[in-house]
Formats: sequence, C-alpha cells, structure tokens
Amino acid sequence: MAQSSSKYNCSARCFDAATGAENSQRRIFMGDIDIANLVSHLVIYMVVLLLAISAHEAGHAWMSHKYGDDTAYMLGRVTLNPVKHTDPIGTLLIPILSFLFGAAGGALASIPLLGWGIPTPVNPRKWSNYKTANVMVSIAGIGANLIIAVTSFMIFKLLLEFGVINPANVGSGLLRPVVILFQYLIMLNVSLAIFNLLPFPPLDGSKVLSTFLPTSFQPVFDMLEQYGFLILLALIYIGLIGVIMRPIFALVSYLLITPWF
Repeated sequence: MAQSSSKYNCSARCFDAATGAENSQRRIFMGDIDIANLVSHLVIYMVVLLLAISAHEAGHAWMSHKYGDDTAYMLGRVTLNPVKHTDPIGTLLIPILSFLFGAAGGALASIPLLGWGIPTPVNPRKWSNYKTANVMVSIAGIGANLIIAVTSFMIFKLLLEFGVINPANVGSGLLRPVVILFQYLIMLNVSLAIFNLLPFPPLDGSKVLSTFLPTSFQPVFDMLEQYGFLILLALIYIGLIGVIMRPIFALVSYLLITPWF
C-alpha cells in the first residue's frame, strides 16, 4: 500500500509539473510574458496538430481506397505528409491564433475558432458497399486519432510507472518537452476524435448518423449542411463542447496518474 501511494503521488506531481496543470505554463500575464515558454509550447502543439490532422485525413483516404474508391489515393492523400492535408488558413493560421488567444486568456480566449484540414475527396459511386463504406470511411479518421492517442498514452504511462519520468527529473533537460509532447499527442487526438463524433455536418458523426436514418430525414441534414459550421461555432462559444470534453479529459488524466502496478 505504501508503495502504491508513493507511486501515485509521483505520477500526479509529474503530470501536474510537466503537462501544464499550472496556468502559468501557457498564460501570458501583463508585464510578464515568457516568450520562450510560449513558443516552445506552440511549436510542439502545431507539430502534434499537423500529425493528428494528417492521420485523420489519411485514414479517410486509406479506408475509401479499401472499399474501391481510388480518388484520394491517386491524389497522394494516403500519407502522413502534412503538406497533402494542410490548409494554410484552417490548419495553420486559425490554430495558431486559437492557441495564442487561449494563452492570453480573458475575452480573447472566449472567441470561438474552428480549424480544418483539406477535406479528403471520395467518390461514393465507386464503393463496393455504400452503407458499410460510408460508416467505415467516416470513422476511419477518428480511428486513426484514437490509435495515436492510445499508443501515446501507453508509452507515457509506462514511463511514469517505471520511474523513467519522475519529479526529480521532469523539469530538466529534454524530458520537459517530451512530456509536453505526450500531453498534446494524447489530448489533441482524443479531442479530434470526440469532436468528429458529433452529429453535425461536416463532421464525421453526421455521415455515420445519416447512414442509419430514413430518407425522410434528408431535408434536415440538407439544412444542417448549410448551417452546420455556424452551429458548431455557437456550441463552442456557449461552452457545450467543453462540457462534453471535460469529463473525458478528467478520465484520461485519472488513468494516467493512477498507479496500475
């Protein structure tokens, strides 16, 4: 029992110290701007975001190819190369602004910003089985993000469990950016997966839902196609997305800091 308690405290302190639990890690204070800290977090954040978006879109392209549609495959979209999936505005500018606004806090942090990657082109007419393919292609991107998140979680968890990362070394050398990297690998990919499950166009969840609903619901989806982006911005602004995400993040954090051995 004593050993487990000690390990729990170690893991919790490592997680708090290295993954940004303290607001001062990413927040800009008037007259006290830690530019180096801000830039280092931003660089790691963008590297992970590019990987997450590339994996997501490549997952769609790969699964569509498996069901007989080579549209995205022929365009070179079955790749983790971020150049193939990066939109200058949606993948670079808006996420950078969102990060900086969140770091600044206050009114800026409440501005709803929603980024995107270059959509993966598919031709449903080429699919061998439309309904099955529509579901599988839609969730393939989500699955790719979950694979990255789970893999990163297990590696990070093992490093904590076996003391490779501990309170004595977490703030020194290369370990601090490595732990921040794992934090973003887990949280950004979980966020992208859960967010895309929401049943609002153009998110993947809406395509899955439309597969199982009768055709009489098509007018509703046509309307949502027109206003889906605005609806998502409104949900972000009123905090509903945060309400959905917070319990999931709390569960991930609990599993991470709670000893398993």
